[in-house]
Amino acid sequence: MDVPFFVWALTIAAIVGMLIFDFVGHARTPHAPTLRESAIWSAVYVGLAIVFGLLVLWFSGAGYAGEYFAGYVTEKSLSVDNLFVFVLIFAAFAVPRQVQQKVLLFGITFALGLRTVFILVGAAAIENFSWVFYLFGAILIYTAWAQARSGGHSGGDDYQENAVLRFTRKVLPTTPEYHSDRMTVKVDGKRFITPLAIALIAIGVADVIFAVDSIPAIFGLTQETYLVFAANAFSLLGLRQLFFLIDGLLDRLVYLAYGLAVILGFIGAKLVIHALHTNELPFINGGEHVTAIPEISTALSLAVIVGTLVVTTVASLAKGRADRGAAVDEPRDVTPRA
Repeated sequence: MDVPFFVWALTIAAIVGMLIFDFVGHARTPHAPTLRESAIWSAVYVGLAIVFGLLVLWFSGAGYAGEYFAGYVTEKSLSVDNLFVFVLIFAAFAVPRQVQQKVLLFGITFALGLRTVFILVGAAAIENFSWVFYLFGAILIYTAWAQARSGGHSGGDDYQENAVLRFTRKVLPTTPEYHSDRMTVKVDGKRFITPLAIALIAIGVADVIFAVDSIPAIFGLTQETYLVFAANAFSLLGLRQLFFLIDGLLDRLVYLAYGLAVILGFIGAKLVIHALHTNELPFINGGEHVTAIPEISTALSLAVIVGTLVVTTVASLAKGRADRGAAVDEPRDVTPRA
């Protein structure tokens, strides 16, 4: 896929413009977004992602468009899983709801910059070392196993501060209370950071961890750097609105971890198969390509990803409905108390 420089420039400019618009129009003034506001803007960003995919279809064909949509859907589903951690971070630091979207937007901007670096490094590695596909596949298969073993997310889980946050608190003086949406504040002539800054650092550290499985997953669906970048960018752009839209539904997605385990495991296997087809390692088949197993097509990948997400979502909501029905039907103890 030959992407001219000016197309790259226009795409990056549009994404930066949307981030600036998001900050000036929404996050600059502290407020808790309404459900209606979150739903409208979530739909807008999903619509923009779809329009971009249709442009890829128009200019580059169905093959590349399919790779983009498969990557976008995968990255979006992984982003929903990340929201569980954001909920724990906000609860652990008691972040006021009216300033949460500012932390999310700054965290998303950091994540986009970080993933761009990871994408460029990953693309360079793939270009020069075909064995990288084995490494990416192994990472995804291990992550899938960890996801399945975790059994999902529990609302009672506690967020544990890591070494980065403990070091930050030790080096930088921190106020015990929030000061609206300010990251730093002067007290008695001395500069302090606020708990909001600590929460933002926690989000940033989480983003680094998320990128470890996110970037190999997208490279398992397309090796086109431009499509990898675009799919990541569009999946992150609407993440802030999505958080406030489905915040109350996160605990109901009890089977999401299993669904993501299936998707990551599938993409991991796809990467290993592709690695075999491009194999150059001397200790595997004498350094020759292994083509006995056919490669997985983009259409099949997209079908598996979408189908898995639909099944896990429907099953999760059905279980929640059944649990609520059982709670209503459960007989109550009406024995008179002495």
